[in-house]
Amino acid sequence: MPSERTPLAVVVLISGNGSNLQALIDAQEQGAPYRIRAVISNEPTAFGLERARRHGIPTQVIDHRDYPDRASFDVALAKTIDGYDPGLVVLAGFMRILTPEFVAHYRGRLLNIHPSLLPKYRGLHTHRRVLEAGDTEHGASVHFVTPELDGGPVVLQARVPVQPGDDPDTLAARVLKQEHRLYPTVVRWFAEGRLWLDGSGRPCLDGEVLDEPRRIGPDQGLS
Repeated sequence: MPSERTPLAVVVLISGNGSNLQALIDAQEQGAPYRIRAVISNEPTAFGLERARRHGIPTQVIDHRDYPDRASFDVALAKTIDGYDPGLVVLAGFMRILTPEFVAHYRGRLLNIHPSLLPKYRGLHTHRRVLEAGDTEHGASVHFVTPELDGGPVVLQARVPVQPGDDPDTLAARVLKQEHRLYPTVVRWFAEGRLWLDGSGRPCLDGEVLDEPRRIGPDQGLS
């Protein structure tokens, strides 16, 4: 029986190319139960803005350089986001550290994707760090955002084997393919009401607390 659920309103924040944004747009156009109300960037030249415009999605630029400090930028950003009344805010390569006040404002409806198997390799340069450490496995994680950088509870991860001869670019390309699978899936779960953050800050999927994130291999299907 068809669902009568109203598509979830989503705002996506970007700073650059926007390939994860494109994956979210593609899933939306293939029937995912959400609608991207706006794409907002802190970088005026971010190519992701052009991706959004090509699909008729409103865009806005809020340049962090126009604000005297992080707090005032975040206030302006939140005011703009709230104008679209989203049920979910999605960070898709948004290269800003957010204030605790901003994160608290969107508690339970703020997602991020990170190119590592969190909690390993928080922060930048994850592909290089994996190779320098001699790890045999890398990957990507989708998590709810908390004030701790890349420290929020993880919902879904994809594992990617490190291959002989990999460099940061080849490894990054394989991880990115998995990111494009993971993010639309988790946003769809949230839009369908299957995923939420409980009062104790634990992610719940299909009524069960995720004490550990769901994990998939590079060729494993998602549902």
